[in-house]
Amino acid sequence: MTISASKLNKPEVVEVYTQTALIYDVWGSLTETKARQRALAFAKIKNGEAILEVAVGTGLTFLEILKANPDGENIGIDLTPAMLEKALLKASRSGTTGYKLTIGDAYALEFPAQHFDLLMNSYMFDLLPEKDFPVVLSEFKRVLKPGGRLVLVNMTRAEKLYQKIWEGVYHLNPRWLGGCRGVLLLNHLQTAGFKNIKRAMLSQFGFPSEIISATL
Repeated sequence: MTISASKLNKPEVVEVYTQTALIYDVWGSLTETKARQRALAFAKIKNGEAILEVAVGTGLTFLEILKANPDGENIGIDLTPAMLEKALLKASRSGTTGYKLTIGDAYALEFPAQHFDLLMNSYMFDLLPEKDFPVVLSEFKRVLKPGGRLVLVNMTRAEKLYQKIWEGVYHLNPRWLGGCRGVLLLNHLQTAGFKNIKRAMLSQFGFPSEIISATL
């Protein structure tokens, strides 16, 4: 069972994540922790860098970015105010002040070109229409410095029979999965001109995630 189309539009995504912000961390602990940890290992953060996280959510990855980059520039954006509120609370307890969290849209990043050393993004492309992947990747390329690093995490296509239950859940009601469905980004990154692409796939609670790193 292959799912290529996104079933939630942007306002519906904001609505769903406004409703789930209070319990999102529980879902994250059950299904996303291992993938986020692998993404941070791929990122190889060096203290003092300029880092952007797009779709920061409740700040599960952003908090770890702050711990690794206390003397750098740390910016996180998200479409949903309710999710940002949770991220702000985590960041305020981090012991560092070198961060900014704000509303932002991956389709039009309000940052100068060639500004960031690292851009991280988790569980967002699996919400987007596949036809929009090149648009967003182009924006990611624009704001990264030459040689800059990109690390992505997404729900991916099931490889084991037991993982296919999540595709069934999506077909029953996409909102139950926050609009996420399995995607494959490797070819899109190659087409967009990224280099040194590395992919890992893992499963937690039967939920399949792909972790991809690349450079400009």
